[in-house]
Parts: sequence; structure tokens; C-alpha cells
Amino acid sequence: MALHGKGMLITFTEVKARDERDFNEWYNREHIDERINLPGFHRARRYIAVRGSPKYLATYECDSVDDLATPGYLHLLANQTPWSQAVMARFTHFHRMTLRTQVDLTHGIGGSVACVRFVPNPRERKALVAWLQETALPRVIARPGLLGAFAAENDVETANAPLQEKSMDHPRVEEAEWIVVLEGADVASVGTAARMLFKPAALKHFGVTAVPTIGTYRLLFGNQR
Repeated sequence: MALHGKGMLITFTEVKARDERDFNEWYNREHIDERINLPGFHRARRYIAVRGSPKYLATYECDSVDDLATPGYLHLLANQTPWSQAVMARFTHFHRMTLRTQVDLTHGIGGSVACVRFVPNPRERKALVAWLQETALPRVIARPGLLGAFAAENDVETANAPLQEKSMDHPRVEEAEWIVVLEGADVASVGTAARMLFKPAALKHFGVTAVPTIGTYRLLFGNQR
């Protein structure tokens, strides 16, 4: 089964060790369920890092990236529950991506993912999508232990919508970061595949000048409607 929609919110978070118990309880008992019941949202999953950082990753699948900038959604961001306010005030790291899915070759739900993040030259966008869709991702998901993959582009305007509404304190997004997520049965398989495929030499053809960020994560919890 493919992703549940063409839009996705991804967040990377960290908290201090003393706050992790409450952080995890909040995510599992309130936050995931609250989000998947919003209009346009369908499924959410959260992960913990095995290799790389930030420590926690969460994905929220929705019909369209536009669902992440509706008046109702922005109102929710500006009016969090008391538990949400208490937990979010203790974040030591928070990175948010509002994504348009460009390539979807997912299949079911795996127990682990590898996340690759990079910033390509916008002029190479069409070539990048073609490479991912036709060559790179089909080849990598054929490897043992891999189940599927998707690639998505951060929508700058949508990412900055909460900032414009003064509902969240986070840096303004100035460039379109991309993320590729490889999903599989075990962490070793997805991590090895990500490091093999997304070497700087391969990405430089698409204007990527910095070494990509690669992290591997295992599934903690998920829910859907």
C-alpha cells in the first residue's frame, strides 16, 4: 500500500533524559491520536534513532501539503492542549518539514527507516525526481530487507505558515530541503542501503554541495484512521 496521501509532516525532536518518559507518554497517548483525527490526516508514526540524530522522528500523512496550512490546523498549532504546551516547552531540538511527496514506492509498514536529508539546486529538481523514480529507488528497494521508499520536497511557503501566524517559535525556512525515506524490516538493511546510494558523488549531479544527513530509526508507535 502506498502512502496515505500526497502530503506529509515530518518532525525531528529531542528532549533531556529526565523529560523523555513524559514526552513518550504524551506522543503515544495524546499527540498522535489528536493529529490523525484532523481533517485530511490519515496516519502517523514515530521512531527513535539507532544511528544518527535527532533522536526522535515522527511522520504524519495527509491528503495534501495544503492540509498543513489550513486555518483550522494553524489554529490548533496556536492553541495547544495543556499537556502539549508543557511537553513542547521542554524540547531541546525541533525541526519541522511540510512535504509534497514526489516519489512514492512504499509497501506496507516496516519496523525501521533510514532518512536522508539534503538540499539540491532547484534547477535540477526535474532530473532529481526522474533519477529517484526511475533508477535510484527501484534499485535500492530491490535489496534484501528493504520494503519501500519515498522522496518528498519541503514546501517553503507551507513551512513558514505557522511562523506568519505567530503560533510556533522556529527558524524561518529559506530553502527547499528534500528527504528520502527508505523503509525496511531491520535497521542494518536500511542504513546500509542509504549510505550506499546517497553518497556525495551521486548527489552532486543535482547541485547538492553539502554531505547529506543520514539517520536510521526503529518504529516506536503508530496509529491511523
